[in-house]
Parts: sequence; C-alpha cells; structure tokens
Amino acid sequence: MGGWVERTFGRPAQELAAFERALTHGSQAAGNYQRLEFLGDRVLGLIVAEWLFERFPEEPEGALSRRLNALVTGPVCADVARELGVVPFLRLGKQARDDGAADSDNVLGDVMEALIGAFYREAGLDAVRKFVRAAWGERIDAHAKAPKHPKSALQEWAAARNRRPPEYEVVDRSGPNHAPRFTVKVSVGKLAEASAEGSNKQEAETAAAAALLAKLGGS
Repeated sequence: MGGWVERTFGRPAQELAAFERALTHGSQAAGNYQRLEFLGDRVLGLIVAEWLFERFPEEPEGALSRRLNALVTGPVCADVARELGVVPFLRLGKQARDDGAADSDNVLGDVMEALIGAFYREAGLDAVRKFVRAAWGERIDAHAKAPKHPKSALQEWAAARNRRPPEYEVVDRSGPNHAPRFTVKVSVGKLAEASAEGSNKQEAETAAAAALLAKLGGS
C-alpha cells in the first residue's frame, strides 16, 4: 500500500496509518475514515472554490457555486477514487463487501475526501492543491457555462408556464445503511412525473428533476 500512496500523492507517506484509516469503513473498525472525511470535505471545497475563483474571473457568485456543487459531489469524488485505483485498498467488513460497498458512490466518495484529509494533515495545503488540480483535471472545464441545478431548472420551467411547483416524494428506500438507495418521484401537478434513484435523498431528487426535464424538453 505504501507504494500506491507514493504513486498517487507524489511522495512517500510519513504516517501510513493515517492513509490506512482513510481507507477503512466503519464496518471494519472503529478507527474509520469518518473524521478524516469531515476534514477532507472542507479542504476539497476550499481548493475547488479557489480554483474556480481563478479560472472564471468574470462569473458571479451564483454561477461559481453551481460549478462548485457539480465538482465536489459524492459521485464525482467516487469517480476520482476509481481512477486513482482506490478500490483494491478499501478496508471493508465482510457484510459491507458482500453488499457491494466497494462500488458504492457513497463509500468511495467519502474515502476520497478522507484521503484528502489525511494528505492535508501530512503535507499541507499547497501539496493538496497540486494533487486535487491534477486528480480533478479537465473536470474544471466540463461546462462552458455554469451548470444550472436540475431542481432549480425544473422550478423555473414550471414557473415560466404558470404550473404548480414541482413536488418530490420518496417512494422507496432500500439497501444497507452504508449503501442506501432512495427512489424519488417528482411531479408538476398532473402534467407529468418522473422517478429516479440515488444514494441519498438529495441525489435522487436531483436525478428525478433531470429526468422530468428531459421528458418535458426543458433541459
């Protein structure tokens, strides 16, 4: 594992135990990634916000916020984790592994943030900034314009046509606690509805709004 840490972060780990903890799920040990995830989430947000501030000097706060939210979501962090080869090093309990936690966006996203937290404590902000900018790479330029959040876009679509505001309803929750799946239905009055799944309620609502926009031609 020490070799993977060095290849991934560009320097050997001074305290390998911190990186091991960042890769440890709660099902495996009490000394798990949760505290490091808390720290890494804030560090990642700061670095991406600073990067966007520099990259898009003419954009207002609202547009920068939408870009930020699109870049630090759990699924994006999970994709970065997969690209970096995190999965073989995950430390999972048997039940969590059997339940598919090794491919869970929730788990991998949290682990990616925890690894950032561990690296920040060891190497400092400058080193983490270099790592994040390399790992996120071209994602910073994924949208020519700041993406509009699907829920906001659906709300605007309905208002522009004098329709009732969108209504969201959780219609199903399944899966284990470490990798839940939510199914949410969104409707605009009796005009149309759509459903989608996500690893949390917010993610499912966003996906459902995007699905309904596509159905309505409002995306």
